[in-house]
Amino acid sequence: MSGVDDGSRRRRLLVLGICCMSLLIVSLDNTVLNVALPAMRREFGASVSGMQWTIDAYTLVIASLLILAGSTADRIGRRRVFAWGLTLFTAGSVLCSLAPGLHWLIVFRMVQAVGGAMLNPVAMSIITNTFTDPKERARAIGVWGAVVGISMAAGPLVGGLLVDSVGWRSIFWVNLPVGLAALALTLRFVPESRSERSRRPDPVGQLLVVVLLGGVTYAIIEAPAQGWNAPPILACALAAVAALGGLLFYESRRKDPLIDPRFFRSAPFSGATVIAVSTFASLSGFLFLTTLYLQEVRGLNALDAGLHMLPMAAFAFVCAPVSGRLVASYGPRPSLLVSGVAMGASGLLFAAFSAEASTPLMFTGYVLFGIGFGLVNAPITNTAVSGMPRSQAGVAAAVASTSRQTGGALGVAVIGAVLASGTAGGADFATATRPAWWIITGCAVLVLILGAVTTGPWAHATALRTAQALEPSPAAAQPPSTGQASGPRMDGGLPPAPGPAPGPAPAG
Repeated sequence: MSGVDDGSRRRRLLVLGICCMSLLIVSLDNTVLNVALPAMRREFGASVSGMQWTIDAYTLVIASLLILAGSTADRIGRRRVFAWGLTLFTAGSVLCSLAPGLHWLIVFRMVQAVGGAMLNPVAMSIITNTFTDPKERARAIGVWGAVVGISMAAGPLVGGLLVDSVGWRSIFWVNLPVGLAALALTLRFVPESRSERSRRPDPVGQLLVVVLLGGVTYAIIEAPAQGWNAPPILACALAAVAALGGLLFYESRRKDPLIDPRFFRSAPFSGATVIAVSTFASLSGFLFLTTLYLQEVRGLNALDAGLHMLPMAAFAFVCAPVSGRLVASYGPRPSLLVSGVAMGASGLLFAAFSAEASTPLMFTGYVLFGIGFGLVNAPITNTAVSGMPRSQAGVAAAVASTSRQTGGALGVAVIGAVLASGTAGGADFATATRPAWWIITGCAVLVLILGAVTTGPWAHATALRTAQALEPSPAAAQPPSTGQASGPRMDGGLPPAPGPAPGPAPAG
C-alpha cells in the first residue's frame, strides 16, 4: 500500500513540477524584460509610454483572457488548454525575438500573452485537483509561489547577462527549451480533467472585460502625452465606465457568468482580489522604477543592474515556501500582515528618506520588498481557491490571476504616467519618482489593512456561506488549507465543510 502511495505522491510532485515550469517562463518573461527595457528603448528610440506598452500589452491581454481560459479549461479539459497555451507562448517568444520594430514587438507580446493566459489559472486548477489534502495543497501552493521568487532571482541575472553579451532579443530564447520540455511532459504525464458542471461561454462578458481593462490602461498611459482632456483619453475613460456598469448589470443576470458576482460575497476572496491588485501594482511599479534608475541614472549595465536587484529576488525566493507552510499551519493572516508591513517600510524608505541616494539604505529597501512580496503570494492563491467548490477551481484561480495581471498593468501604467509627468515638467528622476514611491507605499498599507480585516471569524463566515450558495452540497466545497480539524480560527482558518472529502475531478 505504501508503494502505491509513494507512486501517487511522486506523480503528484511531477505534475506540480510541470505546472511550475509554465509559471517559470511566464514570470521569467516579465522580470527579464524589465532589465532589457533600456536596451530596447535605445534600439527603437522609444518613449517612456512605448516601454510601458511592451509590458502592459502583455499583461492586459493576459488579464482579459485569464477567466475565459480558466472556465474553458474546466469545460473542455485542463490538459488540452494547458498544452495549447504552452505551444502558443513558445511560438510567441520566437516571434518576439524576431520583431523588426517596437510596434511589432508589442503585437508579438500580445500573441505570447494569449498563450500565457492559458497557463497560470489552468495550472493552478490542475494543482488544486491533484492535491486534494488541504495541508498538501497549501504546501504545493507555497512551492508555486517560490517559483515567482526564482524568476525574480534568475530574471535580472539571466536578462542582464544575455543583454550585455548577446543582445536583448536573446531574452526570449530562454522560453524555448523550458516551453518545449513542459509541453512534452504535459502530454506524457498530466492527466486530463474537467469540471463536473460545465459553464457556457460568455462572449458579451468577455468583451466588456476587454473594454474595461483596455480603456483604463490606455487612458492612464497616454494621458501624460495627450492631456487628460484629449478626446481619445475621454473616450477611453467613458468606455471603461460604461463597460464596468454593463459588466455589473449583465453578469448578475446570467446563469453562467464569466465572473460570478457571488464569489465576491466572500470577504476573504474579495480581500485576496484587492490584495493581489495592490501587491502586483507595487511589484510592477517597483521593478519599472528600479530598472530605469539603476541603468539610466546610475549608469549601470544590464548585468550590474540585475546583480543589484538580487537581494530583493533572493528574499522573495526564500520567503515564498515559508509563507506556504505558515498558511498551512496558521492561516493567511500572519503572512499578509508581515507582508504589508515589510513592503510598506520599503516604499517609505524611498518615498520619505530617498533610499536610492544611499546604497545601504537602497539595499535595505530591496530586501524588505523581497520579504513582503515573497510572503504574500501563497495566501492570495490559497484564499482564492480554498472554500470554493472544486468545480469552480479554474474560474476562482483565474480571478486571482486576473487580479495579479490587472495590478501589474495598472502599476506600470500609473507609475509610468507619474514618472512621465514629472520628467516632462523638468524634474530630475528622484524628484519625479517621489509621488510614485508614495503610491507604492499606499498599496502596501492597503495589503496590511485588508489582511487584518478579511481574515477574522466574520470574514470566514461569509466565505462558508458563499461556498454553500455556489454549490449547496456539503461535500462539494473544498476544505480550506489551514491544517485545522474543526472550529473557526482567529488566525484566518475556516471550519471544514461537513461530509466526506470530495474525490478527484473526473478524468477526461
